[in-house]
Amino acid sequence: MRIAMVSEHANPLAVLGGVDAGGQNLHVAELSAALARGRHEVTVYTRRDDPRAPERVRAPGGYEVVHVPAGPPGPIPKDDLLPYMGEFARFLVEEWRERPPRVAHAHFWMSGLATATAARATGVTSVLTFHALGVVKRRHQGAADTSPPGRVVTERMIGNQVDRVVATCSDEVFELVRMGVPRERISVVPCGVDLDLFTPNGPRLPRALPHRVVTVGRLVPRKGFAGLINALPALPDTELVIAGGPEPAALDRDPEAARLRAEAERLGVAHRVVLGGQFRRADMPALLRSADVVACVPWYEPFGIVPLEAMACGVPVVASAVGGLTDTVVDGVTGLHVPPRKPAALVSALRGLLGDPVRRELLGVAGRDRARARYGWDRVAQDTMRVYERCLSTVDSTPQAVGER
Repeated sequence: MRIAMVSEHANPLAVLGGVDAGGQNLHVAELSAALARGRHEVTVYTRRDDPRAPERVRAPGGYEVVHVPAGPPGPIPKDDLLPYMGEFARFLVEEWRERPPRVAHAHFWMSGLATATAARATGVTSVLTFHALGVVKRRHQGAADTSPPGRVVTERMIGNQVDRVVATCSDEVFELVRMGVPRERISVVPCGVDLDLFTPNGPRLPRALPHRVVTVGRLVPRKGFAGLINALPALPDTELVIAGGPEPAALDRDPEAARLRAEAERLGVAHRVVLGGQFRRADMPALLRSADVVACVPWYEPFGIVPLEAMACGVPVVASAVGGLTDTVVDGVTGLHVPPRKPAALVSALRGLLGDPVRRELLGVAGRDRARARYGWDRVAQDTMRVYERCLSTVDSTPQAVGER
């Protein structure tokens, strides 16, 4: 099957850990590679953000990446990309009129806008994964939300224009239905994990103290890193490693890194907090394996791939009971749930696991088994293909589609 992936800001070739480079980039890259392994022809359309980037490039995963000329060919924050989506859509129309894909799968709401516009003009079947919803972001960030003013209304419109919406977790389904997307047009397919890279066996990064908690993500307040620093005074002989953000050499210029360091100094735990900056993906398994516990405690999280990577490495997870984390981490089986932004509950969960190596081992084994049974990318690709096929059969059987043949 010829498949178009549309990911306007999340280039699958980008280095992870930057301001707008995270789980969506990884999702698009790994899903495209898994579909390519299944002998499908996959093309990813992403905005050109580097004038030196070739228009088309073959990715190591076996899919093609097309750098779309939409807006200035340089870095632009994703929340400022909306004015260029018309230009993006026109490029897709030209491409698809000449060589239409069987399915176009958009990732993120602005990609959905460009894809829905181009699909309507070309008759291509369209699928959308939001990855994050504006209504959820506004609920948690309030005035700090930098999304364009019309995001929530536009998401509601796009959700009803595409042929199918793919949610990544059950919590997202509830939000979509509340937005007005019919439940019968929503499928659930989770994100996945590279089971060849993330394994229990392999090297572990050395540590300086008896216990280590690892947390991973972009350096933004909603990831909850400050809450983990505040837990450290109650966790003796424990170091906290925060992986993510800019390159280590640039951390001194990062305002969030400065805020976290100041908080650690205030609490007298700066010597036990390591800001590691951007980690190479190949080094991430060794970091996760070195942890007694991997903590994923954001205020909210659409899905969250790091818990899957930790589980695949056999490491127990303490996770906020939000979004996709309530699906992936089974409370009391593969890790522990804690309410977001509740310091006492976080301290209790971490202290309990750090003091109980047997329980950590049991949770880690169960997590590894769950990751292997449900979240490998080949399994995710198979589930995604079933959504495409169901969508195509529905579209092809409508009276309008039959009449157009």
